[in-house]
Amino acid sequence: MTRRYDAVVVGAGHNGLIAAAYLARAGRSVCVLERDAIPGGAVSTVERFPGYRVDRGSSAHIMIRHTPILDELDLYRHGLRYADCDPWAFAPAETDDDEPIVFHRDLASTCASIERSCGRVDADSYARFVAQWAPRARATMAAFGHEPTPTRFAATFASSGLRTPTARESLLDRRIGALSSMSQDMMNSGDALLDRWFNSERLKAALAWFGAQSGPPTDLPGTAPMVGFAALMHDIPPGRAIGGSGALTTALCAALAADGGKLVTDSPATALRRRGDDWEVVDTSGTVTTARHVIAACHIGATLDLLAAGGHRADQIDRWRRAIVVGNGIGIAVRLGTTALPAYRNTPSGLPAHGMHSGLGLLTTERAHLRRAHAASAVGELPARPVALPMGFSALDPSIAPAGRHLVNVWAQWHPYRFADGGSWADRARTAADGVIAEIDRYAPGFASTIEHCYIQTPADLESELALPAGNIMHVEMTIDQMFGWRPHPDLAGRSVPGAHGLVLAGASTHPGGGVTGTSGRLAARAILHRTSKRRGLGTTARTIWHD
Repeated sequence: MTRRYDAVVVGAGHNGLIAAAYLARAGRSVCVLERDAIPGGAVSTVERFPGYRVDRGSSAHIMIRHTPILDELDLYRHGLRYADCDPWAFAPAETDDDEPIVFHRDLASTCASIERSCGRVDADSYARFVAQWAPRARATMAAFGHEPTPTRFAATFASSGLRTPTARESLLDRRIGALSSMSQDMMNSGDALLDRWFNSERLKAALAWFGAQSGPPTDLPGTAPMVGFAALMHDIPPGRAIGGSGALTTALCAALAADGGKLVTDSPATALRRRGDDWEVVDTSGTVTTARHVIAACHIGATLDLLAAGGHRADQIDRWRRAIVVGNGIGIAVRLGTTALPAYRNTPSGLPAHGMHSGLGLLTTERAHLRRAHAASAVGELPARPVALPMGFSALDPSIAPAGRHLVNVWAQWHPYRFADGGSWADRARTAADGVIAEIDRYAPGFASTIEHCYIQTPADLESELALPAGNIMHVEMTIDQMFGWRPHPDLAGRSVPGAHGLVLAGASTHPGGGVTGTSGRLAARAILHRTSKRRGLGTTARTIWHD
């Protein structure tokens, strides 16, 4: 059996669905092939326990609401709704003598909380920190929205708040000096940045844990922007999709279908092969889907496997594979059905009805805690104390849990995929989860007694269920050497594969990386639409989709 389309998308993660939705909206015939029975990949929600809607991957959507994607694809018309996570984060008190640090969308309220818990000096410093880093974070998001060419990247940051009215002769010098200083800041470690701005180790630890959500610890070079991204949360906070993270996928599938696109699940691709001017995508049933363009929105390792099966040069594939760092896992997820949300110490009055539970729980008081956990994972051991990030979003959206019950999603770092002693995750999953629950109990005594259901996703589980090799939720490491024009490899950073004309790369393996952003899918679709529109003389039609 053979099917033919203008484009085939391999992988129905959110980036693949976004790419397909743009193509369908532009009038192209498009088919999405997905290996799993459930579309969405790590942006999907299922019933793990009776009456609970449990996320399989992401829970908070931090970046996609800073892009034009939701409006361009009109996803709100297809039922997507978000609740603001406000407060967007909190660092609870570890002792009865401490005050929680609560990060509100409102900067003044955040500074007031920092003043109560850490002092006036750090509160004032935080206000200045946000003023300096918000323009930089906006510039980073703007850079993420385009292919990472050196000139475009430099131009984006050169215009990020560096226009100071002054004499023409000194304006250039000032801009060059400011840009040089900023570029040094951007290449710095997150820890060095925090030490420069703040005194309180509690505040520095909380912001470091937020910055470490991409995987790399904040003592590494190039992690300062990950910490500085916190400033952008005062523009638009993280969003919780009503009904679960998979509500984004549901809306994308509806948008795709409305514009005539096709989604085929339970259809793992086995090979990508070139036939004349077309591509053939072969699946496990033997069905061949033919198209002028293919978007590979799966893991880069899976894409290389498909190309190898289709006869692409083995030496080239081997060279790329050896240079792309997938790593040894990042962390585990623990999904908990409970009779109550965590009762954190000294929760301040005057909060919304959902309290602090709309936010990301930054459960750490010192960066040494983060460093020890990462060091243990780096040598193939379980951390003595994992670093936990609980999210009690049933406080925002009661529909995800039965009446009188709650759902707490917990992400915890760092946990290795491979153990140094050769042990298996099957034997250690419960021990690791108990360690995560103990961390919540440290800040909310008695929480463990409220747990009725527990579902554990180890790095091995993340690999087997969500096709994330080594359990790396970002596909490949988010270190500075594998970002921007180096992601996932300099040869592949242009979203194309040498010797494979018409194949376009998308997904977390490509620029701008992991997380729920969708930008990679948008850029992949844009690349195809611009090429085909020029060939067909339809350039204006394709560009009407975009807001920029």
